[in-house]
Amino acid sequence: MSDKTARTEDEADLSPDAPAAAAMPESVPSTALEREHAEMRDRLLRTLAEMENLRKRTEREVVDARLYGVTSFARDIVGVADNMRRALDTVPAELRASAQAGVKALVEGVELTERELLKALEKNGVRQFTPQGQKFDPNVHQAMFEVPDASVPAGSIVQVMQPGYMLGERVLRPALVGVSKGGPKVAPNAASSNDNSKAQVGEA
Repeated sequence: MSDKTARTEDEADLSPDAPAAAAMPESVPSTALEREHAEMRDRLLRTLAEMENLRKRTEREVVDARLYGVTSFARDIVGVADNMRRALDTVPAELRASAQAGVKALVEGVELTERELLKALEKNGVRQFTPQGQKFDPNVHQAMFEVPDASVPAGSIVQVMQPGYMLGERVLRPALVGVSKGGPKVAPNAASSNDNSKAQVGEA
C-alpha cells in the first residue's frame, strides 16, 4: 500500500462521518447529584426567606423602640400637664377679668407653657384626647361614676374628669369619665359596647 493510500485512510478516520463508536460517550446526569442540587436550592431559598422575615421584624422593632421607648417618661410628663391644667382651672373667669396685670400675665404664661408642652408631647407621638359626648369605650376610657340623664343615650360620656393620652396607637393613659345611664336605648350594634361600659363602671 502506497503512502498516498495510507494518508487517505487516516483522513477518513478523522472525518465528521466517522462511526459513532469512535466519538466520546456523553455523560449521563446522576440522580443523586440532582437530588443534592435540589436540596441545596431549597435550603438556600428557605434561608433567604428567613433573612427577609428577620429584616422586616427588626425594622418593626426599631420603629416600636423609637416610638414606645419613651412610655415611662411620657407618662410622667403628662402628669405635669395635668397639674398645669388644675392650676388654671382654680382661677375662675371672673377673677381673671378683675385681676391685676401681673396676675393676668402669670395666668397667660401658664397657659402658654401648657400649650407648648402639649405641642412637644404631640411632636413625640403623645396625643391628648377629651372624649366629651362620645360613646364610652372601655379600651380608652375609665368610668368613675354614672350620671342619671334621660336627655342623652345611655353609655354616653357626659363628664371628663381627666383627659386621656395616646402614644402612637396605644393608650398611654385612659380618660377618666362620667357615663350617663337611663336615657334612650342604644342601637343594637352598639349593645356589646354598652355591656362593656357597664362592666367597666362596676369595676370602677
